[in-house]
Amino acid sequence: MKPGNKNSYNSLSDLNVNGKNYKYYSLKKAEENGLDGISKLPKSIKVLLENLLRYEDDLSVTKAQIEAIKSWLKDKKSKTEIAYRPARVLLQDYTGIPAVADLAAMREAVKEKDKDPSTINPLSAVDLVIDHSVQVDQSAKADSFEKNVDIEFQRNGERYSFLKWGQSAFNNFRIVPPGTGICHQVNLEYLSKVVWSEDFKGDNYLFPDTLVGTDSHTTMVNGLSVLGWGVGGIEAEAGMLGQPISMLIPEVIGFEVTNKMPEGTTATDLVLTVVKMLRDKGVVGKFVEFYGEGLKNLTLADRATIANMAPEYGATCGFFPVDDETLKYLEFSGRDKETVKIVEAYAKEQGLWASDQLEFTDKISLDMSTIVPTISGPKRPQDKVLLTEASTSFKKVYEEATNSNEKKIVKVDNADYEIKDGSILIAAITSCTNTSNPNVLIGAGLLAKKAVEKGLNVKPWVKTSLAPGSQVVTDYLEKAGLNSYLDQLGFNLVGYGCTTCIGNSGPLADNIVSAIQKENLYAVSVLSGNRNFEGRISPHIKANYLASPPLVVAYALAGDMDFDLYKDSFGKDKDGNDVYLKDIWPSNKEIEDTLKSSLNAEMFVKRYSNVSEGPKQWQQINTEKSDIYNWDEGSTYVKKPPFFENLSDDPEGFKAIKDARPLLILGDMVTTDHISPAGNIQKDSPTGEYFMKHQIQQKDFNSYGSRRGNHEVMMRGTFANIRIRNEMAPGTEGGFTKLYPEEKVMPVYDAVVEYKKRGTDLVVIGGKEYGTGSSRDWAAKGTKLLGVKAVIAESFERIHRSNLIGMGILPLQFTEGMNRNTLKLIGSELISVVELEKGINPSDKVKIEIKFASGESKTIDTLCRIDTKNELEYYKNGGILQYVLRNMI
Repeated sequence: MKPGNKNSYNSLSDLNVNGKNYKYYSLKKAEENGLDGISKLPKSIKVLLENLLRYEDDLSVTKAQIEAIKSWLKDKKSKTEIAYRPARVLLQDYTGIPAVADLAAMREAVKEKDKDPSTINPLSAVDLVIDHSVQVDQSAKADSFEKNVDIEFQRNGERYSFLKWGQSAFNNFRIVPPGTGICHQVNLEYLSKVVWSEDFKGDNYLFPDTLVGTDSHTTMVNGLSVLGWGVGGIEAEAGMLGQPISMLIPEVIGFEVTNKMPEGTTATDLVLTVVKMLRDKGVVGKFVEFYGEGLKNLTLADRATIANMAPEYGATCGFFPVDDETLKYLEFSGRDKETVKIVEAYAKEQGLWASDQLEFTDKISLDMSTIVPTISGPKRPQDKVLLTEASTSFKKVYEEATNSNEKKIVKVDNADYEIKDGSILIAAITSCTNTSNPNVLIGAGLLAKKAVEKGLNVKPWVKTSLAPGSQVVTDYLEKAGLNSYLDQLGFNLVGYGCTTCIGNSGPLADNIVSAIQKENLYAVSVLSGNRNFEGRISPHIKANYLASPPLVVAYALAGDMDFDLYKDSFGKDKDGNDVYLKDIWPSNKEIEDTLKSSLNAEMFVKRYSNVSEGPKQWQQINTEKSDIYNWDEGSTYVKKPPFFENLSDDPEGFKAIKDARPLLILGDMVTTDHISPAGNIQKDSPTGEYFMKHQIQQKDFNSYGSRRGNHEVMMRGTFANIRIRNEMAPGTEGGFTKLYPEEKVMPVYDAVVEYKKRGTDLVVIGGKEYGTGSSRDWAAKGTKLLGVKAVIAESFERIHRSNLIGMGILPLQFTEGMNRNTLKLIGSELISVVELEKGINPSDKVKIEIKFASGESKTIDTLCRIDTKNELEYYKNGGILQYVLRNMI
């Protein structure tokens, strides 16, 4: 951390904690010296303000930017762009590998220009947690965990070797090895400090702990009062190399919580309610900040669950202030006393401690005593369903999806049972959202215990799994004696990682798959995750429901979405009595008592004391030490990225987009999962053909997510989700388009190859919320490599919009009620961006000319969604990394 050389508000001050002196930029002093009223700012905006005061240099951070934060109080919104520098960067392996590959390729580009390649180095702390690669290959067995780890290393040895090279080649770069936990849970329990400290010229500076992460659920740590959110891998790489994040001062929605949750409800019920409320409110691109007397009734784990799902409610972050609960959690998770004292002293001195006299752009309130048991599905986290209505709601969902009210039943080969439309085939306790919360996991364990004691069993067609986000979970379940009951129901440990929540649910049994395919069954999964988009969880599952861990266990016992958990009996107990959900649901007191006796600070200290060691398989990986990576030409996992080849010394500027063909015309809510799937690779796809040419057998395909270090795979997988529907090719599902003028239906990648031969520009047309979902940089990188020059949509999700610009793709937004339907676009049109080569400015009106096959043409206005001057520079350079590289050279 190198502070700026300006200090316009004389805010640099001293703070004494425990007899030790620290420097810090005082918000109180800044207020006294001209920033009137800033004590009323939301806490999250105060964190941004401190950042600007600390980095003021009259170049990237100006006095005018600081003044704009004070002016924010007038209208509670701002059009001012600020340069924000988070303290650190968090990566997971799916996004981490392409990031390290890009940095390695940048080093080569620097070397080719006869400069020093070691100038390409992270300037801020970077932590990469390997959590996305483990799959549920084995489940419901005592040795599932060991076998899945073995398979993970067999599959990913090449990738892990590359990451280990990166750890030794780059400065400020730490790796948390596989089998440790999920990045957000490790961040919450171990990496985060709440208040960061760094030395500069012999002085120790204190400032708020802040970060960006390459996973949209980075927001989870907002529950611990650490400001952070997800960005694309491209933006994170630029941040690592010292590039500030360019952002507009956000609107802040104050979310007041009152009272407390009633008996029998969980943090999952609460967060699914919050998601629905905030989606209805509309908070995309805004900060949400929680306050109110109800905060004292939310444990830190509950807060983390709510903060985790900020991407699902659409906000940039869901921030909680520092209070006694924050300090209690820091102590409880094994942080040292010195850290806890610093956090308390700094938060109180800076006005970051919880208080209610704050100014917000708008407010919303929730009385937590009104929360009722809730699930969400079948395909969006905001599709809230009250548990009392779950079975009737599913009936409607099924009828709408299939145009039938008859359920098909299929006998499963070599088994003594049948499955039908609505059968639950996957029940997974998974995801950082819920496995970071001891209350709901102890709840699941107690429910399992009662179910076993009543003689109940999970239905034989349900694939069950338990994948916690931290090894500490295993410790407290074991100490409470609950792991054995979960094991008896098939919820054996399968791994410490994201698993089912990101589509790594592993294969279903062959006889189950053939039964599904026989009648095209409408099968279901229930998971304690945060995402349930179509095609994400398993290629064979059509409806996915999010639920709390205890409800996941309950649905595994039920085995069917038609089962009414309030009215139907799971079966008979040993005395012949019917057993209902109320008979096995644990009380809040039972959960709290169990928790008190089974979880302690020593567990955290012990588990994280050797966090960088990893399993024996990780320790056995040997790599050569070198500044430049020795690429293996034969590798199908890690290839040198093509983005910096033949990089000119000067920016490319504005290039014409003329007579472009639409490659896809897509509907609303097309997610980054649709654009760049993370899950299974189909044999009969362009990627499958590529693997066959390289003599890779289907069993070794692995997932798209694990192949993100290979642009050849990712380019072929772009727009290849099995559930994507391109309106240009009606009646098809999956990655198909129509080649014009021939009107021939073919895979998207094959059409791209043909258009490249012809030198044809390409565009993609989208609906509302284009690019919603995970912060997936390959959704933009793949789009770029396919030759798409612009995406024209009704609205964009925040991260994906910035990722498109970060790859040099122009995002344009329809205006005045225009869209693909009102324009009657079918894909045969030729589209030009009028006079683009003459240049554009942020938020300009940009004219588009559409030539229809009939000979008619139409010119319409669109809004340029390059929002800031920095973004315009990135676009002119062909992308953010090209911009950074040119500046470094």
